[in-house]
Amino acid sequence: MTINRIDKSTSISTQMDSLIPPSKISNLTQGMFVGSVSDNFDQRIDQKIFHAQIVVDNEKVAKETKAYKKIPNILSFSDEEMKQQVEANYKQIKTDIINLVESEMERIANDPNLQHLIEKEEE
Repeated sequence: MTINRIDKSTSISTQMDSLIPPSKISNLTQGMFVGSVSDNFDQRIDQKIFHAQIVVDNEKVAKETKAYKKIPNILSFSDEEMKQQVEANYKQIKTDIINLVESEMERIANDPNLQHLIEKEEE
């Protein structure tokens, strides 16, 4: 219950974590899961708590895994090369942004419909 100078409000909450005890969850093996679902007023569900298992076809999974191709090494850097490449990328991005801002400011300054967006410096 919350009371302040203007009004009083009451809220009721129910802690639902005990529906599926932690001991049950902690003892699950791989592929098993538990849960609880809610229903609608017009679509009641009698059995809301469930316990299920995902059935995995290990032979299919093994076949699929054998067919995996190794990811190619497209680009590799030594520590120094990587630092230089990152620094070059940073400088290029910074230059691109400065050029973009300058060109947009010039475009806005030259457009009578947009000139009001730029503060004029007092002389």
